[in-house]
This record gives sequence, structure tokens and C-alpha cells, in this order.
Amino acid sequence: MKKAYVFPGQGSQFIGMGKDLYETNAQAKELFDEANRILGFDIVRIMFEGTEEELKQTRVTQPAVFIHSVLSAKALGTEFQPDMVAGHSLGEFSALTAAGALSFEDGLKLVHKRALAMQKACEERPSTMAAILGLPDEKVEEICAGINGVVVAANYNCPGQIVISGEVEAVDAACEQLKAAGAKRALRLNVGGAFHSPLMESAREELAKAIAEAPITRPVCPVYQNVDALPHTDPDEIRQNLITQLTASVRWTQSVQNMLADGAEEFIECGPGKVLTGMIAKIKK
Repeated sequence: MKKAYVFPGQGSQFIGMGKDLYETNAQAKELFDEANRILGFDIVRIMFEGTEEELKQTRVTQPAVFIHSVLSAKALGTEFQPDMVAGHSLGEFSALTAAGALSFEDGLKLVHKRALAMQKACEERPSTMAAILGLPDEKVEEICAGINGVVVAANYNCPGQIVISGEVEAVDAACEQLKAAGAKRALRLNVGGAFHSPLMESAREELAKAIAEAPITRPVCPVYQNVDALPHTDPDEIRQNLITQLTASVRWTQSVQNMLADGAEEFIECGPGKVLTGMIAKIKK
């Protein structure tokens, strides 16, 4: 039976995440403390007893979700034997680290740089994201393409659920048109900016240099990457896809469909929450 391990992205965080691992797993405790050293601030305190406001900042959220996800996989020990892995957005870095393509330290450093670059890009111009429920993918793409301004389909989460991303006015205009076209909901998300859209270009450029220099090796199994939803093991392809990912759509629906087609029978979510498990159940239908 083929096992697929999946790793969540930003938005799945909660206060107290990973505390049980810290208290019961010696290796995890060591790596939590190591994370504080690598990042240069006490992320463990924020994860365990910080405020929602502190944890919600992109520069904190992304490393926090990465740390929890990777340590959850490591805590499985010899039970962690993936036939394939995938991660949603930020989760792709967790998936690559869990599958041995990146070391914990190199993975965390990249995620930290990514979070800072994205936060900076968010501050450059007013931008946002919105969840669209109940419309076919093609209809969402068509309406976004006709809007004046930057707005694109950013996350293909599961059938009938897409997240759009772009300039505030363009996203609001798209939401109005999508509701008129029959969307069950078109809901602005509480995020700092337009992730996975052309507005992340400055962050992509900043991160490209760090990714180009990071030691990426062949993972122990194929990694289904966001940009094309296809399995990759070649370090150069993985590197290029990671760079492209910041301004490209997250093709999660397509990734899961391809994993199912390639024989995945059991999906195990490593990280805070069960957001991906819920999406996968809808994709399987």
C-alpha cells in the first residue's frame, strides 16, 4: 500500500502547537532549541505561549509551521517511510526537508528568508486573497482574467474551492463578479498580502539567490511540487520549481489527483491541524 505524507501551509497554526513533542521527544526538544538559535529569536515561546497576534505574523507563522511539520515527521522514526510527499505552499519546504532533500537547518533558513521576503512584498502595496466556493476552476480563471488590475487563481485547494490573490480593488471586483456568476461564497481572507501572485515578484527575486545557493540533494522519494503538480527527484528541477512557486499557483487539487493516479492509498498529514486531510477527502470523491 503506497503512503503519501502531506505537509500544511500557513494558516494551520495554533498556540500550543508542538508542545507535546517538546515535552515527550528528546530529539524534537533538541531541534526546537536549535531552531531558536538558527532564527535568532525565541520562536518556541511564541509557538507554545505567545499571542494569536504574534503567531499570525508571516515571519513567525512560516517557520513555526515548518518546525512543527518536520518534527512531527521525524517523531515517527522508522515508521516514516513515504512513497511520495507533497506540501501546500510553505509545506513544500517541510516535505522536502522530511524527505531528506534539505537539512533541517538549511530548510529552516530558507523558510525564514521566504517569510521575511514575503512580508516585505506584502508591505510594498495593498494586496489580499479571497476564498471562492462553488464555482468550476475555469469560471474563476475566466472572471479573474477579465478584471482590471492584478488578480489570479492562487490556490487550487479542492474541487469547488479556489483562493484568488491580487490587488485589493481587483480582488474585491472579482468577488462581486464571482458572486453574480453563482459562487456560494466569495470571502476575503485575513492575510497580509497576495501570496502566489505576480505581486510576489520582489520576494521571488530575493529568495531565488538563497535557493540557488542552498544544498539540495536527491529526496528519498518523489516530491509532488506545487507549480506543476508532478513528481520530482532531480535537485535542479526541485530548485527551479521552488523559485517559481512564489509567483505561481499552488496546484494542490492536481497534485493529489496525480498522487492518487500513481497509487497513493493512504495520506498522512504531518503538521498542525487537519486542513489538507479535509481537502484530500473532497478531491478523492
